[in-house]
Amino acid sequence: MLTFADCLTRRKSQVSHKVVVIGGGAAGYFAAINCAEANNDLEVLLIEKSSKVLQKVKVSGGGRCNVGYACFDLKQLSLAYPRGEKQLKSAFARFSTKDTIEWFNTRNITLKTEADGRMFPVSDNSQTIIDCLEKAAKKLKVKVELEKGVKKIIPNFHGGFELLLDSGDKIACHKIIVASGGSAKEDGFNWLKDLGHRIEPPVPSLFTFNIPHNPIIELQGIAINPARVRILDTKLENSGPLLITHWGFSGPAILKTSSVGARILADKNYEFDVQISWLDNKREDSVRQELFNLKAANPTKNIGKLFPFNLPKRLNSFLLAKAKVDEGANWAEVSKEAVNDIINCLLYDTYHVVGKTTFKEEFVTCGGVNLDDVDFKTMESKRIKGLYFAGEVLDIDGITGGFNFQAAWTTGFIAGKAASVA
Repeated sequence: MLTFADCLTRRKSQVSHKVVVIGGGAAGYFAAINCAEANNDLEVLLIEKSSKVLQKVKVSGGGRCNVGYACFDLKQLSLAYPRGEKQLKSAFARFSTKDTIEWFNTRNITLKTEADGRMFPVSDNSQTIIDCLEKAAKKLKVKVELEKGVKKIIPNFHGGFELLLDSGDKIACHKIIVASGGSAKEDGFNWLKDLGHRIEPPVPSLFTFNIPHNPIIELQGIAINPARVRILDTKLENSGPLLITHWGFSGPAILKTSSVGARILADKNYEFDVQISWLDNKREDSVRQELFNLKAANPTKNIGKLFPFNLPKRLNSFLLAKAKVDEGANWAEVSKEAVNDIINCLLYDTYHVVGKTTFKEEFVTCGGVNLDDVDFKTMESKRIKGLYFAGEVLDIDGITGGFNFQAAWTTGFIAGKAASVA
């Protein structure tokens, strides 16, 4: 007669010694590759709910794939994450930017660093990164199956899991790495909430500012570097390149502000006032003195043809018109009050934002699995043993510039290695 212990032993032996990775994005592929590489005896299965894998890799950086950012100081690197800074600082000690470069280099993919710090493959083609990841997975015999969405994760009493798929099929496995990415709605995380995990509500964290019907959009294509961006009635403030578009403002200064202020701006329903200093950190008294000196030294010179600060001519004309100053007038005709109006337009130019636009096709959210539910030494759930997390499914997001991919490589690496241990 079988004892209870015998039944448990027999039941346990029926569980396939398999690791299933849920999600075919950057974090999922990296986790699967590192898991298979760390333990040749494991069967690693990667499942993806859509018909394609690595889609964000494909569109990132305008199709060039912004693999990461050339920051090698771990503290500075972690500061690029409005959510996850503390946890990633320790995680980067295990796999950092230097490790990313080396990982791709050992697979004959050389990364280059551009002037703004962003890293790309020298091919300037995201397919290079896709091919590298797919080749590495294939070499390690990682099995990839598409159009397999997960409806429910069922932990077994004796250990291991069953995955209930949308199709009704089930997959038995020993461990799971969830790298399913972000979700636009909180109910997209219900299958993880059902396991007892706390979910931080998702909101967009990388978007541009819409300024409908404002005449400044006629200046689309003009870029100022650097400009300073302030969101009025908040503490949000950033400096960097700013781009005027046909819908409003974009560029790194705007995107960083949207990332840091994701929840604040969501609470405002994306309606707020943004103040632009076209001269970045120049002080008001310094600008006033410069304009009065110019006025005194060149009274007969045309203001439109002799305007300081090295801004694009079209922007100069726009700002002078906004200050109600005739750019065809001579400097002698410009009153003290008019100089103050010019200063206000240069340093405190304010626009009413109504709405947002997702940055290109790179949809990024804050929100997801609460970071206190995860052990960042292993990326294992503190609530469910044998369940790991990687990538944007976590409440982690970085500013633009390749930081979100670095978080994917780092968390995928840690989760993959940890899950490989039998």
